Amino acid sequence: MTSSFSSTTDSPLKAHGRFGRLSFLGWNMLMSFGVILLVFLIGLFAPGLFNTAEGAENISIPGLIMMGILYIVLIYFSFIFTIRRLHDRNHTGWLSLLMLVPLVNLFLILYLFFARGDEGINNYGPPRATATWEKVLGWLYILVVPLGILTAIAVPAYQDYVQKAQYSQLEIQQRAE
Repeated sequence: MTSSFSSTTDSPLKAHGRFGRLSFLGWNMLMSFGVILLVFLIGLFAPGLFNTAEGAENISIPGLIMMGILYIVLIYFSFIFTIRRLHDRNHTGWLSLLMLVPLVNLFLILYLFFARGDEGINNYGPPRATATWEKVLGWLYILVVPLGILTAIAVPAYQDYVQKAQYSQLEIQQRAE
């Protein structure tokens, strides 16, 4: 099934067409920024919506509905971006359903991050030109995500180290007395 797309009619928010690696990462980064901004604005202007001071079980019904809608929108666009990236590799978009399989989804994401797209026209059209802002956000994604993972590992390890050091110091002081 060969179809032709012009760059003026190619909408990145629709499943047909292709995404190169940096476009894929750039749009995912944009989606992440959008979610962070939305959560920040909700927390700023409607702090009672997510009343978690007494525990997660006290989230209001409108807050739960909003989180559900946000989650559905995130899943939808994640699938759209994944399908477009698979099209760039000349694979069917149905493979995006592998994102629902634990562990397999990790390998699929790594494949989509590192595999080169087809150079010329494939069954899903010609290669899509990557906009400059997509390149910037894509490289930002490449830099931020590994740092975030390292931080998520390092901070708890450091806190555990500090706690053990304080406990050891207390033991030493108690022995000295």
